[in-house]
Amino acid sequence: MTKQIELGGSFTLPGTSITLKRMGYGVMQLAGRGVYGPPRNVEAAIAVLREAVAAGVNHIDTSDFYGPHVTNQIIKRALHPYPDGLVLVTKLVPTCRNRRIGL
Repeated sequence: MTKQIELGGSFTLPGTSITLKRMGYGVMQLAGRGVYGPPRNVEAAIAVLREAVAAGVNHIDTSDFYGPHVTNQIIKRALHPYPDGLVLVTKLVPTCRNRRIGL
């Protein structure tokens, strides 16, 4: 069994009752090479996510651009039904007509 550790303290998001540990897990590297496509070993990616949560991570940083769509599917497969207190954080990219937005 994984030992839960204190991950740098915690903070509460202003105006909410959501408390996050300062150390989260960013899933960008769970996608394939160059953050594109599936990882070489999906089962290993699932194990990494489960281990992070078991160690005490309570927020996961993701984006539908990773893969694209790959990491969110891995998160669901690894962690659904989601444990109480787990927060999934994602990024949104605005789009504008007739204007390119560089990422």
